[in-house]
Amino acid sequence: MKQDYDIIIVGGGAAGFFTAINIVERNPLLKVAILERGTEVLTKVRISGGGRCNVTHACFEPNELVKYYPRGEKELRGPFHQFASGDTIVWFERHGVELKIEDDGRMFPITDSSQTIIDCFQKAVDKLGIKVLTGQSVNHIYKKENYWQVETKQQNFHCEKLVMATGSNPKIWEMLSGLGHSIVSAVPSLFTFNIKDKRITDLPGVSAIVSVKVKDTKLTSTGPLLITHWGMSGPAILKLSAWGARVLAEKNYQFSIHVNWLNDIDLAEAEKILRNLKHEHAKKTVSKKSPFDFPNRLWESLVLAAGIDNETKWADLSKTQLNSLASVLTQSMFQVNGKSTFKEEFVTAGGIDLREINFKTMESKLHENLFFAGEIVNIDAITGGFNFQNAWTGGFIAANGILA
Repeated sequence: MKQDYDIIIVGGGAAGFFTAINIVERNPLLKVAILERGTEVLTKVRISGGGRCNVTHACFEPNELVKYYPRGEKELRGPFHQFASGDTIVWFERHGVELKIEDDGRMFPITDSSQTIIDCFQKAVDKLGIKVLTGQSVNHIYKKENYWQVETKQQNFHCEKLVMATGSNPKIWEMLSGLGHSIVSAVPSLFTFNIKDKRITDLPGVSAIVSVKVKDTKLTSTGPLLITHWGMSGPAILKLSAWGARVLAEKNYQFSIHVNWLNDIDLAEAEKILRNLKHEHAKKTVSKKSPFDFPNRLWESLVLAAGIDNETKWADLSKTQLNSLASVLTQSMFQVNGKSTFKEEFVTAGGIDLREINFKTMESKLHENLFFAGEIVNIDAITGGFNFQNAWTGGFIAANGILA
């Protein structure tokens, strides 16, 4: 059975829905369908942000916004001048969804529920008459003379313009490779580090503001680090995993990191601070109370790691012990053996080579009337709402390109 549409969007996720809605809102006469291989649509939207949906980030300057994208920074500068975080806020407000800004800049619906975003999209596609067809796993894509043919397990579809918004889908990448597109191989991004080390074994839930460096690389990061049952997580680690996605994959996730628990205080400055503490707190026990801005439990563990027992007083610290403690505080080394996915926020680095896309329209440079949106292309961001912003921007620009 053959079905004809003006536009078919493959992928029932954030980018697919946003593209479809923006097209039909501006031209209600167009016949548009979204094809989703699964039984449900918008599944990633549902689980994002712990079920709250981290819609975007309160970074409103395009030239600053691009800095959160390890892959796509240069290419997104133009698109973000057309549609960025501020435009996202306005778009959702216009569709009855108010967003709020949290202290770290992340933005969520005021309901704190991803269902609000799903309902907004479902209401829009229903109102606009956009067909949403689930259980439509695409097997083949063919370019005919003046139309595209999309074959699924169920049926064949014909359309004038085709939008691919399937995210990180190896099967679809293979099909696009068959059409001549270059695919940058996918590797995980946004993952946590597996570390087994007695210094942190009993400290799950403890966090500190640190700086981290991957040994023998240029990869560095600062921010909150969270100790977990399996190792280390938190923004400082996730940023490293995103910026270092390819380097760390090449290392097969076996590498060493230096952690400076005092963040921007170096070894010499730490020694000076500890000498002052020795003088000021001479009669107090070293391990009892953290003199720095991190929990006592972590302080006690680092004191022990420096070879100082639990009963030692500040006055009794030898020069060697003091130097050892300064070193532990600013230059702790940990061995990473493997990675773990960061909650449900699974993101990959990889996808369609960015050189083969016109970022003024999101159209393929190889095939007329073939458009892309979302993570199917080699763009990814750190955590904080930036990956969704890429989906909204790509969808908006693809819609513009289709309607031009």
